[in-house]
Amino acid sequence: MCQLLRKPTASLRKNLYAPVMLVRLLDVAGQAGVSEATVSRALSGKPGVSQTTREAVLAVADTLGYSKARSAPTRTALMGIVVPELENPVFAAFAQCMTTLLAQAGHTPMLGTETASGVSEDDWIEMMLERDASGIIFVSGMHADTHASPARYRRLRSLRVPIVLVNGPMDGVDAGCISADDATAARIAVDHLSSLGHTQIGLAVGPERYVPVIRRVAGFERATAHHDLDDSLVEHSLFTLEGGHVAASRLLDQGATAIICASDLMAFGAIRACRASGLSVPGDVSIVGHDNSALVAFAGPPLTTIRQAVPEMSRAAVRMLLGEVAGTAAPREEYLFQPELVVRSSTGAAPPKQRAEHRTAGTGRAVGVRRRR
Repeated sequence: MCQLLRKPTASLRKNLYAPVMLVRLLDVAGQAGVSEATVSRALSGKPGVSQTTREAVLAVADTLGYSKARSAPTRTALMGIVVPELENPVFAAFAQCMTTLLAQAGHTPMLGTETASGVSEDDWIEMMLERDASGIIFVSGMHADTHASPARYRRLRSLRVPIVLVNGPMDGVDAGCISADDATAARIAVDHLSSLGHTQIGLAVGPERYVPVIRRVAGFERATAHHDLDDSLVEHSLFTLEGGHVAASRLLDQGATAIICASDLMAFGAIRACRASGLSVPGDVSIVGHDNSALVAFAGPPLTTIRQAVPEMSRAAVRMLLGEVAGTAAPREEYLFQPELVVRSSTGAAPPKQRAEHRTAGTGRAVGVRRRR
């Protein structure tokens, strides 16, 4: 697993764009007497190239000291970005930031999203290899799934294709990691709600197998323990509007008067669940989202949320990728970006009964007893 590090070292920043004299794909093609497309397919292990030609290309590449990751990028080198989907505003924000930064650096971004039509992350990898992508950034992809195989990423590294993983490091993968500090995000949200007198605080998150979910649950448990609150109010669902509705409904049935959601979309679903139960936000239930996506200020009520540092994380990921493509390997630590609480109107004081119980803490009455699951 990647180690934790708060910020890049000075030497990494200094050398990020160090010029390197590198062999081009064109040089290999000319020496081998084949097209650049044939060289790309041979080096990528793609079909359509005879074994004799493949061996000849590999021999020339080895003689010239060519590697896919270290070949000299042209002004229009293609760089891949893979995100789960664009319906969630935070992924659209990552995509917009990264494509803009790559274009400004003179490269051609290729954006891949997993869709209902069945275009998977692996499909996008194949298409990007077909087009000789010089590097790929993965945002919240299979690398964040603890049940997924690292084989796809190891294959890319064996082909010398630089990759950067965003929001989810993966054991055994040689890649730089950029992540939001999910454990701290949960703590900040619990601290905020506890300060408002809430003692029954719930957490609505995605499936248990994802790294950000594991970290957020751990942060939630530590924070509720610090405040001597119940840590059992955790519901796993989908990172969607509907998923937030389902998880929030379960938490409301368990008596939660405040709900922390793993995304702003889930928070919108939680607000819908409250209204369906005849409860007001924040009068009866307080809701906290996560991401600070573009629409949260216009929600009803405007959503209190945890800001994910999307612009800063995007810049760091792009710089790391371009540095790797230029031949400057980034340290294999995970760079954590700190979250920020943005308070709006969806959180308020706990209901009167809970506030009264909160004030009597220490007088012999049981308040917010912490139960282990």
